[in-house]
Amino acid sequence: MRLEILPVLGIGHVTEGDDLAAVIATAAPWLRNGDVLVVTSKIVSKAEGRLVDVPADGPERLAARDEVLAGETARVVASRGATRIVQTHHGFVMASAGIDASNVDKTQLVLLPVDPDASARALRGALRERYDLDLAVIISDTMGRPWRNGLTDVALGVAGMPAIRDHRGEVDPYGNELQLTQMAVVDELAGAGELIKGKCDQVPVAVVRGYLPATNPDDAGGARALIRDAAQDLFSLGTAEARAAGLSDAATLTDGPGPTPADLTAVRRAIDAVAEVIAPGTVFTLVDEAEVRAGLVAEMPGWPDGADLLLGSAPTPVEPLGLVRFGADLHRLRVALAAQGVGSTLLPPPPGSPASAALAL
Repeated sequence: MRLEILPVLGIGHVTEGDDLAAVIATAAPWLRNGDVLVVTSKIVSKAEGRLVDVPADGPERLAARDEVLAGETARVVASRGATRIVQTHHGFVMASAGIDASNVDKTQLVLLPVDPDASARALRGALRERYDLDLAVIISDTMGRPWRNGLTDVALGVAGMPAIRDHRGEVDPYGNELQLTQMAVVDELAGAGELIKGKCDQVPVAVVRGYLPATNPDDAGGARALIRDAAQDLFSLGTAEARAAGLSDAATLTDGPGPTPADLTAVRRAIDAVAEVIAPGTVFTLVDEAEVRAGLVAEMPGWPDGADLLLGSAPTPVEPLGLVRFGADLHRLRVALAAQGVGSTLLPPPPGSPASAALAL
């Protein structure tokens, strides 16, 4: 395979209502059947009128941007200072929901296309019907990536080719059957196109030639095929957000007939998990003997219905800093319990014992 990456020059300024098919075909009369057209999402958004007016600067601009961001956000994945990593209503996980202020007037923000797959299909259809060009179309945008510095372009929408090349079931040269390999080829092509588009050169369209022997009208669901199912997403939250969710989960009470041996094992694992990080003098004790627990429960105001077990502890020495450390230890244990699937709630100390505390499980 030999690939060429060609810039489409002379696109110029795109405004709402512009005919992208005509603009691109006029600028690139040399397009061929089987080319892959990589189109920056920004010009698609501009043509589709996905612009929002905001103040040019000052706190009013920041407030307006925050309001726009809230409207484009389906859920917050992570937040650090002014940075927001969110999942959009499309399902993409991106910084600031892909809202962009570059290559646009200072009083406007550019939003992502409402349906990038539909935008890709519409552009492909127009080029085919009016210019007899059978192309694949990728709508691309820039994203950051977990665990790696730097940005790269990825596909938000695609038409005319599948988003993923599935190698599962194929056999490598060593005779090994591939079981997991699925290549996000449209992301790779989007990144290749970005190499010549750049960010300041006003080249919003590139052509990758030589990849497709022929286009495929069955695009297998477009770029939505790239969005990982929530049940398979092991990193659906940032670390601080995951910890907060763990604490929230740990604050729920267990329901059922009572503790099983597996429950007791899970609690002991949680205790062991925090044993090396808790403050000296803090000892968590699992109380699973009914008579002992009944006596302790009698001292505990607000004992929750449905609780099965009790973990008791007290800081040593009893002084302000010790209490602070002890509170942190309690939170560590609740996270560890949540990781083991054990719910808990923090109980108030018994009357007359302000330094004691317990977890009900």
